[in-house]
Amino acid sequence: MKFSILIVACLLSQLVFSQEHAWVYFNDKQDVATYLANPLSMLTQRSLDRRANQGIALDETDVPITQSYVDQVENYNGITVKATSKWMNAVHVLGTEADVNTLVDLSFVAYIEFAADNLNTKANPVKNRYDKFSNETVTKTIYNYGGSYNQAHQIRVDFLHQLDYTGEGMMIAVLDNGFPGVDTFNAFSHIRNNDQILGGYNFIERNTNIYDRGTHGVSVLSTIGGFVDGQIVGTAIDAEFYLYITEDNTSETPLEESYWVEAAELADYNGVDVINTSLGYSEFDDSRYDYTYADMDGNTTFITRGADIAATKGMIICNSAGNSGNSSWHYITSPADGHNVFTVGAVDSNGSIAGFSSYGPTSDGRIKPDVDAKGSSTTIVSSSGYVTTGSGTSFSSPVMTGAVACFWQAFPTKTSFEIMQMIRESAHLYNNPDDHYGYGIPNLELAYYNALEVAENELFGVSIYPNPTENKLFVELQDYENATLEIYDILGKIIHIKKMTQPINIIDVSLLEKSIYLIHIKSDDKRLTQKFIKQ
Repeated sequence: MKFSILIVACLLSQLVFSQEHAWVYFNDKQDVATYLANPLSMLTQRSLDRRANQGIALDETDVPITQSYVDQVENYNGITVKATSKWMNAVHVLGTEADVNTLVDLSFVAYIEFAADNLNTKANPVKNRYDKFSNETVTKTIYNYGGSYNQAHQIRVDFLHQLDYTGEGMMIAVLDNGFPGVDTFNAFSHIRNNDQILGGYNFIERNTNIYDRGTHGVSVLSTIGGFVDGQIVGTAIDAEFYLYITEDNTSETPLEESYWVEAAELADYNGVDVINTSLGYSEFDDSRYDYTYADMDGNTTFITRGADIAATKGMIICNSAGNSGNSSWHYITSPADGHNVFTVGAVDSNGSIAGFSSYGPTSDGRIKPDVDAKGSSTTIVSSSGYVTTGSGTSFSSPVMTGAVACFWQAFPTKTSFEIMQMIRESAHLYNNPDDHYGYGIPNLELAYYNALEVAENELFGVSIYPNPTENKLFVELQDYENATLEIYDILGKIIHIKKMTQPINIIDVSLLEKSIYLIHIKSDDKRLTQKFIKQ
């Protein structure tokens, strides 16, 4: 009897005090700038040479994990540090569940991930990760995108989401053919429960019954504001929305153009920031009203003229390019031809242009589309409320609309035209656009860092151009007295030093190898670092 009791007691002891594997992630690293300025303190010359040969820049992941953090974890009661990772900025520990969980009390600990997933309770969920690098504190929120990951990651709006730019404070109007089910489907419970649907109007029936008529608008809205954990995360799930019905799915008449302009005016009135329109007009039930390619000049159709006016009011008008790429009419349709309209083409998951995506140029020779997003097998919510996939520039446009809203949220002092241009400049074909892709697929992470760089330059009165450059680099500095310019390669080696002797200084970079370089400007009380690309 005593023997049996002893066995039970031992088993209970092992159950209560069993050692658990867990990863403890840190908020930041110390001395990042010092390490990056002295790359040989982190890596061997051979390793640095390999990076240089492939054009791979050093970053914070190369910086060693902060040893004082590791030591403090090791000294915690019942904790054993088994491994460390500078790339993940984490340590692998052994300890009881209770002991490991006490580590969250350390100020430098971001979150804990147990190897046994059932231990990752609400107190330390894996999906609520915080990963902080560099000298500033940056909060990264991790979403479980499910099938919508590709469409978010392709344009790097997921990067903005990690920084908590999810459209909060931004107002989006969706102009479409109806929104039945948005008031009941689970996929829209997030924006409903948080009172993010501010209202709308049914211009066809002249009433406020927006949860009616066609279902196209349901799927369109879902790519921006839909949320089902592990299935779909819209590109701006925390934005506020106005829903306007302007498209009559029972007929095709020019009246719909006027409905659209009315809606745009109402959106302007309500203070909307971004309008999405997954509609286009070129053919009507009565062929007399049909447009020709010559009409796609940005000045002819009623809806296009209205859209351009809307843009001058400070709104960004995102419009689908159209789905006629494989037809005899393969051009964009109005209002996508607008001078100030942000026209969006469609690509597939690999970034290849979708065959159906309408293309430019406009009849007066302008580049269209402006940019592209995923419109082939895009993850959407169906008319039945289920998460599925669909194809068309109808979906690439709202994917981009949400991204535009998030980017503008990050830089609220920028004008609508500045926001559009910064996004264009981040696209992969910006320096070599074509009629199908336009300027290409934007990279919102690149746009974000470029915007930060521009903001810093404006603060210090510095202008560095052209960038990229082949031969000469112009450095303009308002307060140039006592200023020195230094150029570093990606290994941190100084390759050029120049005393600033005039407001505009010309640097000959023709002999530099094609790579990324850093310019460091310092004066008595200012310091500025910016990268430039030698082509």
